[in-house]
Amino acid sequence: MTAIKRLGDVDRQATNEFEGEIREFIRRDVSARRPDAETLATSQVESDNLNSLLERVSGATVAEIDRLIAELQNIRSLLQSEGDRVRREITGYAGLSQSAVATMKVINDTLTQLRPAASPASNSKSSRKTAELG
Repeated sequence: MTAIKRLGDVDRQATNEFEGEIREFIRRDVSARRPDAETLATSQVESDNLNSLLERVSGATVAEIDRLIAELQNIRSLLQSEGDRVRREITGYAGLSQSAVATMKVINDTLTQLRPAASPASNSKSSRKTAELG
């Protein structure tokens, strides 16, 4: 049992030493990372310069995007008005086409009514030509 107790003591001692080394490492690391006043001032100036640069670049980009949006809106309204115009013209052509079809039907009906009266005369002429040829 004494051997087990000694192993437990050695294990605790090793753990304590290891934890102590970790604590010391963290203390050194944190103290090395703490900036001094000069470093803070320099980083603040660099940060301000970076912010200024980003504002200038993003400002130009935003202005360009706004210009493109306005241009696209103008094109959209132009396309909508042209679409309306084409729709009106197609409607006009469809009406004209329907009128032409109706007129052609009237002409066809009129010619159909006139054809039976003209058919006997044409038949006698064609039979004379047939007799002359034969």
